[in-house]
Amino acid sequence: MSAHTQANPTRKRLTAEARRELILDAALEVFARRGFNGSSIDEIAQTASVSKALIYEHFPSKRDLHVSLLERHVQEIFERLAESAATSDPGEIRLRAGVDAFLEFVETRRDAFRMLFRDAVEPDVAEIVASVQRQAAAAVAGLIATEPRTPMPEVDPERDRQAIEMIGQQLSGAVQSLAIWWGDHPEVPREVLVDSVMNFAWIGLERLRAGDRFAR
Repeated sequence: MSAHTQANPTRKRLTAEARRELILDAALEVFARRGFNGSSIDEIAQTASVSKALIYEHFPSKRDLHVSLLERHVQEIFERLAESAATSDPGEIRLRAGVDAFLEFVETRRDAFRMLFRDAVEPDVAEIVASVQRQAAAAVAGLIATEPRTPMPEVDPERDRQAIEMIGQQLSGAVQSLAIWWGDHPEVPREVLVDSVMNFAWIGLERLRAGDRFAR
């Protein structure tokens, strides 16, 4: 065996899936730091230590790479929320578990959250974020709807449904806003944020339990 061969052993080639993951990880780092418009394929390639040509083998454009990354983390959010809701516990307990699951995602995937919610300026990105918000609000409303409440036969069912939807929208928006605030106050423990959300939710949930549908 020659000295040249000994000095340059054959490098193990990555699988296509491993290369794709390498590119996605590098893209997350760059997009989270610079935003979509401030990022470039050149910088992503440099961060991943791969060529631009290799990136284009997996993703036709920067936008396709960005959307693929968004969809991957959106799926993770929904999986966490679904797991927390798939129990026989009362709605309030499942709501707490769902809030905690979302904030755990924020805590452990800070770059992904920043990319999803703090830099949602591109039209296609805004639509993905809006989809997350709609589904999260619907999930919260579904949990609230399962809570036992005082029967109020004189209340219009449609207004009752809308009241629940409004609380779902308010709670999901509040959690997102609080998570963004948390990015500037990382010293606050996650359980403190969860308690804060549940305290915020308590007035609306108690009014629904008592039969108050916000109707006059």
